[in-house]
Amino acid sequence: MVQQDTQQQILDLDKWRSTFREQADSYQEAYPYPHAQFDGFLEAWAAREAMNAFPPVKGDGWIHYVHVNEKKHGLNKMDAIPSFLQRVIQTLNSDEFVAELSKLTGIEGLKADPTLEGGGLHQSQRGGYLNIHADFTVHPHKRNWRRRVNLLIYLNEGWEEDFKGHLELWDRQMEACRAKISPIFNRCVVFNTDEDSYHGLPEPIQCPEGMTRKSIALYYFTEEKTAPRKRSTNYRARPGDGIKSLFIYLDKQLVNIYSNVKGVLGINDDFVSKILNIFNRKKNK
Repeated sequence: MVQQDTQQQILDLDKWRSTFREQADSYQEAYPYPHAQFDGFLEAWAAREAMNAFPPVKGDGWIHYVHVNEKKHGLNKMDAIPSFLQRVIQTLNSDEFVAELSKLTGIEGLKADPTLEGGGLHQSQRGGYLNIHADFTVHPHKRNWRRRVNLLIYLNEGWEEDFKGHLELWDRQMEACRAKISPIFNRCVVFNTDEDSYHGLPEPIQCPEGMTRKSIALYYFTEEKTAPRKRSTNYRARPGDGIKSLFIYLDKQLVNIYSNVKGVLGINDDFVSKILNIFNRKKNK
């Protein structure tokens, strides 16, 4: 791997400042809810370096979200994230970039989350999935922080349509998928996280063994004067899910209980990851 000069820009902020302002109206008017995708997002050398720096799922610090509604892996401890990926995250969490994100979305006062709660690096292996859901509405450890925007950068070179893993955007009535976005290399997706902005990747990933679906996931908040209504991740069944709908609902209730306990006790997702891993090992014996 060729190491680049540390002063070389990771992101062409001037380019995206112009693009975001030009596309603000189309973003805010998009269906089924405000969203947009931007290809070639990071500078080409930076995207490749970021992809190559992605640590394996079996490395230290990964949180294993393995239950009825999802099968994916996350790494959100900055000191465990490789240094170049830290630089990428810091760039996207900078005041300068977040200000431009506010222009795109029309949401004033966006704030980056330095704790990367629920975000950071995401990785899914073959068979991984994430059922359709609307995201948690309030930061678990900052009661007045309302979640507003998601930004995802995909780092999957050579990703083919047959591998699935598309991000699906569903309408607010959960009647149908209205947009499907392939997680191709260096594509950025931005969307609002309202209480009914349903999305996910419900079809199990079919990439070859040894290949993974990689993304950087960053969430942005606004600080409200009064505490907004708190709700954990709201998983929803799709039309035609049948008996699976019951298990989706029951699992959602367990997630809700855990989220409330997490907020009260101030624990992080390492705790639940260890519990899930114990059950997963027993199941696979």
